[in-house]
Amino acid sequence: MFSNIEAAIFDMDGTLIDSMWLWKAIDIEYLGKHNLELPEDLQKEIEGMSFSETAQYFKNRFNIKEDVEAIKQEWNSMAADYYRHKVPLKESVEKLLIELKHNNIKLGIGTSNSNELVSIIMEKNEFENIFESVRTSCEVEKGKPHPDIFLKVAEDLGVKPENCIVFEDIPNGLKAANNAGMRSVAIYDDFSKHMESEKREIADYYLESYEDALGFFERISK
Repeated sequence: MFSNIEAAIFDMDGTLIDSMWLWKAIDIEYLGKHNLELPEDLQKEIEGMSFSETAQYFKNRFNIKEDVEAIKQEWNSMAADYYRHKVPLKESVEKLLIELKHNNIKLGIGTSNSNELVSIIMEKNEFENIFESVRTSCEVEKGKPHPDIFLKVAEDLGVKPENCIVFEDIPNGLKAANNAGMRSVAIYDDFSKHMESEKREIADYYLESYEDALGFFERISK
């Protein structure tokens, strides 16, 4: 898995942190304020979109009067307390990050979330000294499945795409990694368990947990 790898790039929600459950709840609450119900296809439709692209999608699809920036600000306000107090790291991911750093593999984050919520997670988990590049999809031209976000992080890290490995929890994120010419690793997440077969088909590797990735290092050291 890690042969010829010089950088590891992580998605955030559902990959580094256990937070995907939260966004469905926020979507339900937000649409409820507009007397709308959550459509069954919504989560699939917005999968991989940047924070701004998602807000624009909501505005267009649901005829929201507020502008995109106001929609984003309301979502940030709704989610901030959860991110500070109720969103944990994915199990064993911290151990993997330490192992990657120990093996001189550069670390980056490429996320579809907002800068505000990313900042909360960075500060809460003391990630500032672990990740050398943190980028959101709002900083590039197109969100996932386009490769822009991961290519930008690789550029920041000074690593060629073919020497990068990407950890993701959703199909469009894995497609973005593949489209960037990077090695892709799907991580299990409860929210996307109904997509497991699709994730396995797209990804170069599939992990039930980060303990599985740690096993690769154990075999290398023997």
